[in-house]
Amino acid sequence: METADMYISGVGSYIPDTVSVEHAVAAGWYSAEEVELHRLAAVAVAGDIPPPEMALRAARSAVARSGRSPTDLDLLLYVSTWHQGPEGWPPQAYVQRHLVGDGVLSTQLKQGCNGMFTALELAASYLRGPGRQAALLVAADNYGTPLVDRWRMLPGAVAGDAGSALVLDTEPGFARLASVCTMSVSQAEEMHRCAEPLFPPGVTEGRTVDFAAHNDVFRRRAVVEGDGTKVLATLDERMVEVIDQALSEAGIKADDVTRVACMNTSQEIADQICEHRLGIPASRSVWDFGRTIGHCGASDQILALEHLIRGAALGPGDHLLMFGFGPGVTISAAVVEILESPVWARIRGGDV
Repeated sequence: METADMYISGVGSYIPDTVSVEHAVAAGWYSAEEVELHRLAAVAVAGDIPPPEMALRAARSAVARSGRSPTDLDLLLYVSTWHQGPEGWPPQAYVQRHLVGDGVLSTQLKQGCNGMFTALELAASYLRGPGRQAALLVAADNYGTPLVDRWRMLPGAVAGDAGSALVLDTEPGFARLASVCTMSVSQAEEMHRCAEPLFPPGVTEGRTVDFAAHNDVFRRRAVVEGDGTKVLATLDERMVEVIDQALSEAGIKADDVTRVACMNTSQEIADQICEHRLGIPASRSVWDFGRTIGHCGASDQILALEHLIRGAALGPGDHLLMFGFGPGVTISAAVVEILESPVWARIRGGDV
């Protein structure tokens, strides 16, 4: 979509303490074979900190760094992939009450692990309305619930807890949203539910949500069924198409990409996206950072952006390609152009 006049003025995060994979292996949570295969190092674990509280902490940082007052905001989009609190309760209301107030449109997006891309597209469109200035996008998840085993939930990944936030602005900030786009492959919607019934909702007592098992069954079935193989091929094609579209709309080529932020999964997956899909060195990925915190739902790419800015790994003129996919299946990509090194990144500790 057209994003020529959309900027990022603030970004923030909350990452709790981490648990090492060595500790997880000793505790029997994770296998030594998977450590060797995926080369992950640690995962962020929030304990009993609720996701909306992590979102609020990240949001306060992002708004402060943006130079905006909370009263300047026109939109609040809260992205989540997992349970946020009591059933029937909207988590965005928590951030609204404690930070932005009642003068903004606020809603929750449950778009899976690439929900922040959807939030960027919706916010960019909304801010084109007359008199609108800025939008606050937040994401947060805590996977420490009985319904999921974070160490076995995802293929090639361990689920980490975190909160992230970004202020999308109509006034120039430290970065420009050069492009963002999403494609869907709805034929693959069964990949994340497999043979699970559509109703009643929830899981059978004593069972946990296991996306890795669902994904494995779907792919094994695809080998037997010709149509399934076509779906997998379509997924690969759409992945290439969405990245090419994001680069084209940003006016750059793969060689112009400084760093790549994907979902925090195994080194093998990160290498495939960089070297086989983009034809650029895997060393440009942010995998070395992602392996230390785990796959943090919809926050991975925003956490990577902040990490790269704080570490001076991105500077004026550089481009960050962000890529992700989620249930549905939806595949997204975005390009962020760095315009300047923000003041908060030049302060020791990265705080304002």
